[in-house]
Parts: sequence; C-alpha cells; structure tokens
Amino acid sequence: MVKPGQVLKVEKLEGEVGDKVSFDQVLLWMEAEGQVEVGFPTIAGKAVPAEIMVQGHERTVRVVKYKSKVRYHKVYGNRQRFTQVKILVEGEVSKKKAVKAEKAEKTEKTVKPAAKKKTARKTTKKAE
Repeated sequence: MVKPGQVLKVEKLEGEVGDKVSFDQVLLWMEAEGQVEVGFPTIAGKAVPAEIMVQGHERTVRVVKYKSKVRYHKVYGNRQRFTQVKILVEGEVSKKKAVKAEKAEKTEKTVKPAAKKKTARKTTKKAE
C-alpha cells in the first residue's frame, strides 16, 4: 500500500530525474473510506502516478567462490541499479486508456479461430 508523498526505492526504471511515470498494473485499490477493490489480475482504469527522484547504484555486493585444496578462488562484485520514486496524488487513468483496457480484456476472452478461406482453383488452357 502506498500513499501520496511516500518515497520508494524500486528496481531500475527507464527515464531521467524529474520524469513522471505511471504504475498502471494495480492489483489492489483502497479508497479513503475503507472500500477495497481487488483486481483479477489487475484493475482496469486505475493507475498510481509517480515522479523519478534518483537514479542510482547500491553498494557493491561481493560474491566469493572458493574451493579448498585446488587453488580455486574467484571474487565477483555487483552494484544493483535502482530508481527512487515519489508517489504523487493517486488518480484514475484517462477514460481512453480505461476503454482500451476493457476492450483488450474482452478480445482476450472472445478470440475465435480464423475461418479457412476457400480459394478457387485456376484452370489453365493448354496451348495447341
């Protein structure tokens, strides 16, 4: 659960500092009055807007591989990249996006296999 003004550290997202991003795959939505809406699997028409605050790296994580008696010794390091975002005022996606999402869900459910086209055989006249 997130609230407006909350700062989160998430896995690296594309974008520059100051760019706006929208998390549109919302699984659970709770209104201020306590009403809860659960998606199956997501809620169409809902999104959580956010602003990118920092693009950075974590501290180096050292990975050591060692086998005794065979002189095998390897050391690797990894700096995981992250994006720090600030949650803006929660809002609904524009109606166009909501309608597109609903249409996509309907088409997934009612996809029919394409009928085979009948083609006429072409007859050729033999040259005499």
